[in-house]
Amino acid sequence: MSETYTGTLRDLRDRPFELLRELERRSRLALSGSASLDADAEEWVGIGCLLGSERFLVARDDVREVMMMPSAVTRVPGTREWVAGLANLRGQLLPVFDLRAFLGAGNSRGVRSARVLVANSPDMPVGIIVDEVFGFRRFLSSEFTDEIPDTEIRCERYLAGACIRGEEVWPVFSVQKLIAADEFQKAAA
Repeated sequence: MSETYTGTLRDLRDRPFELLRELERRSRLALSGSASLDADAEEWVGIGCLLGSERFLVARDDVREVMMMPSAVTRVPGTREWVAGLANLRGQLLPVFDLRAFLGAGNSRGVRSARVLVANSPDMPVGIIVDEVFGFRRFLSSEFTDEIPDTEIRCERYLAGACIRGEEVWPVFSVQKLIAADEFQKAAA
């Protein structure tokens, strides 16, 4: 059903799959503000999160999983203040880092809604604490731009563009750029 459906939703009441597909197409059309939208248009999917008072996206492919803040994170002596410590993730030790503290914008560890994004990196498995996770956010590929927006938290060097829909700008935080950064890899105090 890649062509535009011209009938009414009532006509699809006995075909639930087609009804859902048409509802999704119409929702995307309404959100984009566009006059026409291909239901099979490529989309960019990210995980919405909060750092301080700013919203960010992290590419879905950069995150292996999102987990609750571990009940026990063991501090590692001789590390910088932004290294939260080590957590036990199903029997594996996971180094956990406070992203907001790393960026010099306060501390996320006392925030009730804090979550840990586990990086999808076989070379360097790490957990990154963010203040809150909103879940998946879907954007059309045409809503993604490589231009780096200014942020309050001053993390432009770790951004990989932005998704823009109407007046909303969602900076895209790159976990891969963060992990590759020399200052992140030098966690010893």
